[in-house]
Amino acid sequence: MPASHMLSQNALITVFGGTGFLGRHIVRRLSKQGYRLRIATRRPNEALFLKTNGKPGQIEIMQANIRDAASVAAALDGAQGVVNAVGILFESGKQRFDAVQARGAALIGDAAAKQGITHMVHISAIGADAESASSYAQSKATGEAAVMACVPTAHILRPSIVIGPEDDFFNRFAAMSMIAPALPLIGGGATRYQPVSVFDVAEAVAACLGSTDQKIDAGNYELGGPDILTFKQLMELLNEVTGRHRWLMPLPFFAARMIAALAQFSTLIGVAPLLTPDQIILLKSDNIVSDEAHGRDFAALGITPRPIAGQLDYLARYRPHGKK
Repeated sequence: MPASHMLSQNALITVFGGTGFLGRHIVRRLSKQGYRLRIATRRPNEALFLKTNGKPGQIEIMQANIRDAASVAAALDGAQGVVNAVGILFESGKQRFDAVQARGAALIGDAAAKQGITHMVHISAIGADAESASSYAQSKATGEAAVMACVPTAHILRPSIVIGPEDDFFNRFAAMSMIAPALPLIGGGATRYQPVSVFDVAEAVAACLGSTDQKIDAGNYELGGPDILTFKQLMELLNEVTGRHRWLMPLPFFAARMIAALAQFSTLIGVAPLLTPDQIILLKSDNIVSDEAHGRDFAALGITPRPIAGQLDYLARYRPHGKK
């Protein structure tokens, strides 16, 4: 069912996770729509750059921690809508999958319900599954269920791998290609993905909040671009764009698990691991829009997603002689 009423153009929207890769693009898109935005973040000083996306006074920064119910409630005080774009790719310290993506989502949903907020967009991921062997996928599914239980009019967006200037996928492997003679094809590189532009996901958030006249039913939407490519094909594309042409080395899952286990020690010094055991589990399954999501995809939101061709110019800095 659609939310009960349309948001006014100057409605106050609280955005959790606004400093992240996807979050900053959501903030930019919503500010262009005219909404007033409140960025709820653990480290306000690191979010000040977001103010440049809006007019004076349009964007405010507020300290909040989604592990703390009181700060979440305060961040939603007076808001007419909320976007939760908080997510982590690996666990470190107190930032655990369950705490952030399950219980954190539940706290936001509960606070939104208590304050009568009916416009909520929650960012999840394709592959969210309460029965998955992956803790990441489990926590995403638990978070989805908690949000819908609290705010039945919420929209859950499940993107495939999100690409764009600050992404954690192509940038990571492109950086690796600058120092390594080969790039790994985990499990042979046969896993399929449906890369989606960060700009299109941000547009989907705006559509769900009511920035268009169409009525968009609540519930789950799976977002994938028009191209379905295997991991190997993505690495071949990376080689082509960067001009480095690294050897693509098949890496069996058992070997990848061993490497991932050792890579976890990097979190002790605050460095993101190249690979985690949980990610190895996810790499065994395709990350594409399911058949069941027909009618619950970009088309249902009135959006035509961009093809991957022409979107990777941001990787030019990884070329041997820089951008050409």
